[in-house]
Amino acid sequence: MKNGILLFVVLIGIFGISSGFIGNQDKKPWPVPDKDAKVKNPVASDATSLAEGKNLYNLHCKSCHGAKGLGDGSKAAQLKTEPGDFTSANFQSQSDGEIFYKTSEGRDDMPNFKKKLPDADERWSIVNYVRSLKK
Repeated sequence: MKNGILLFVVLIGIFGISSGFIGNQDKKPWPVPDKDAKVKNPVASDATSLAEGKNLYNLHCKSCHGAKGLGDGSKAAQLKTEPGDFTSANFQSQSDGEIFYKTSEGRDDMPNFKKKLPDADERWSIVNYVRSLKK
């Protein structure tokens, strides 16, 4: 009987980990409305935009997301939700519109940058900069 219970617990654990139920509770989906996901970036990803995006990122984003976008900023451990890894294929596979929406709207620990950075072109420059943070 003990072996049967142990096997059951092990199988539940394996299923829970493989299906994302265990160890992934804070990674809830962040859906973006289709109309926002399809918005094209109006700011060219050139040297000027990347420099502006980097400066804004360092000022507003680095403390949580880290200098290289790995989610390891000085404030990351204090957050209730994991800041994520901007260099990951999963993040980079998002459209510019999705990243812009999330940056603009915020959620949970992530602030709403529409208020902090009311100039949309500045937020688009941040999108351009985080696109450069690839592995």
